[in-house]
Amino acid sequence: MTTAPSPETRALLSSLHGQRRHVLGILDGLDGDALRRPVLPSGWNCLALVQHLTLDVERFWFRAVVVGDEEVIKSLGDDGDAWEVGPGVQAGEILDRYRAEAAHADTVISTTAADAPLAWWPHHLFGEPHLHTLRDVVLHVITETACHAGHLDAARELLDGRRWMVLT
Repeated sequence: MTTAPSPETRALLSSLHGQRRHVLGILDGLDGDALRRPVLPSGWNCLALVQHLTLDVERFWFRAVVVGDEEVIKSLGDDGDAWEVGPGVQAGEILDRYRAEAAHADTVISTTAADAPLAWWPHHLFGEPHLHTLRDVVLHVITETACHAGHLDAARELLDGRRWMVLT
């Protein structure tokens, strides 16, 4: 028997959903060429950033760290550099993968207690744990997603002048 998510979990999910909508919304209307065009000196492009969010954020934190999915843990790094999108990969494919990983993460978040301990910790990357519960991970992912949504705002404005939110 599954129970409904707690009010805290619903609030965390609401915030995370808002940031994910921002990521996808700021890219709405860009064609494949624009999504691949680097506009900042570091050279990343919008599509690569979404792939990073898919693999290094949503999949990594929820499937590997929270759930401890052995297949995902074993496959870490097999996808190459998440910031590199091959020329044959369609933009829609990357965006659909992001949506699918987000949906999977939502299921994990909705069915796991906020104070549940993590199933796996990547000591080789981060040393001693600085996140300890699902709640910690969700807050980390909200922060990282919001940060990258801001990066996408800057890229989009440089690409065609569109801004996500204009306060006057």
